Amino acid sequence: MALALYREYRPKSFDEVCGQEHIVKILKNEVDKNNLSHAYLFVGPRGTGKTTCAKLLAKAANCLNPVNGNPCGECESCLAFDEGNHLDITEIDAASNNGVEDIRTLRDEVTFSPNKSRYRVYIIDEVHMLSQSAFNALLKTLEEPPDYVIFILATTEIYRVLPTIISRCQRFDFKRIDESVISERLKFISSNEGIDITDEAATLIARLSDGGMRDAVSLLDVCSADSKNITEDLVSKVSGINGCGHLFKLCECII
Repeated sequence: MALALYREYRPKSFDEVCGQEHIVKILKNEVDKNNLSHAYLFVGPRGTGKTTCAKLLAKAANCLNPVNGNPCGECESCLAFDEGNHLDITEIDAASNNGVEDIRTLRDEVTFSPNKSRYRVYIIDEVHMLSQSAFNALLKTLEEPPDYVIFILATTEIYRVLPTIISRCQRFDFKRIDESVISERLKFISSNEGIDITDEAATLIARLSDGGMRDAVSLLDVCSADSKNITEDLVSKVSGINGCGHLFKLCECII
């Protein structure tokens, strides 16, 4: 099965992350200086790079030969992570594992030292979905975690996360990505994939994505399934949007 474009072009290093330079710079410095925090909180709209940066941070933290804060991608730890069988990096979807028992199981696991790596890393996506009792159980672990444990929490709804959780994490706010940055990324992917896309089409996709890179690349993927020559009209047809001509006609009639 062919990979979706947004998965195939997921950044392999911090330097490839688009539109979040203010966050990437800090994370790279922390990895480079081996000054990692025990808990991180990534906040922002969907598709802006929260999970991607969480994966890169987990990968870089355990990389045997990091390069300027980036994971090398070649050591045993990096290869194990890329293959999805790293024993010391766990990804948890809080939307489907949101009960107190799930967090208690996690709390029992953190008492064990890492198998092969320096850190045992837990990525908890959509952390706002945890129940009240699960949050309280997580809080106990965040208060005094072992030195070898790192928590990376990601959420799109920060107001649903307990203030006591937030105060124990390094918080990073991801912003919506500029349309120009998304447009350039779409043209780069199109060039690699043998897709002919006009500037107007790339700009329209970027506008429709509302600052989310994943949504933009997914729409590019859908458009390329229809035609390898992507125009503004094709994007409009595939996305199901209407032109604004009828609005001008309505205004004329009102006047």
